[in-house]
Amino acid sequence: MNYETVALEIADGLAVLTLNRPDKMNALTTQMRAEITHAMKDAAIKARCVVITGSGPAFCSGQDLGDASSTGKIDLERSLRDEYEPMLETIHNCPVPTIAAVNGPAAGAGANLALCADVVIATESAYFLQAFARIGLLPDAGGTWFMPRQMGLAKAMGAALFADKITAKQADEWGLIWEAVPDDAFADHWRKRAEYLAKGPTAAYGAIKQAIRGTYENTLRQQLATEAHLQGGCGRSRDFAEGVVAFMEKRPPKFEGR
Repeated sequence: MNYETVALEIADGLAVLTLNRPDKMNALTTQMRAEITHAMKDAAIKARCVVITGSGPAFCSGQDLGDASSTGKIDLERSLRDEYEPMLETIHNCPVPTIAAVNGPAAGAGANLALCADVVIATESAYFLQAFARIGLLPDAGGTWFMPRQMGLAKAMGAALFADKITAKQADEWGLIWEAVPDDAFADHWRKRAEYLAKGPTAAYGAIKQAIRGTYENTLRQQLATEAHLQGGCGRSRDFAEGVVAFMEKRPPKFEGR
């Protein structure tokens, strides 16, 4: 597939998916959502870590209200069901670790696109904005699911009702994201983080994602059983064997991702 609104680069087990409409602050269109979905599926097969970032000064400003599919009488339910859900589920269900490298403002659906990743690393000048109430809407694109789980009900409710900007530093302090990084160190930092994951025990990372996400639905007994089952699989992996040998030999492990 030839991409027009995103760029995908894959090298050494690391895929970098760049939202590439800088003149529109990387606002989401029907075409862009389809391209993100396709690129994520391709990256999940070929890479061991996927980074989503933005070109230009913004990460993503949310839905492009000037998109041809957004003019006239907008069927928001259809758009969310048929376009946003496949994109978000593809990111959320990616079998390898995902990082949102938030290089600038992330607003509306763009903020929640970032929150869909496993790890969010933001530059300190970035911010997150649930702008929906300003135009008479509620947070969508997974916002009502991600926010309460990541920063608690009280902060999530305030962010949705008041539609205030949440700075990257606040997002870090509140637990909404993993970390906020000084602007001058941001690009090098997220790449080092991504390269670390791309060289790691990929199967174990997948089990970690499954176990941690399942804890919201499980009792303690169910979670212990899940851990035992997943750990059994990890214990039979080549990476576990390599990890033990490397530990005994006091050297860095050389994981194969299997």
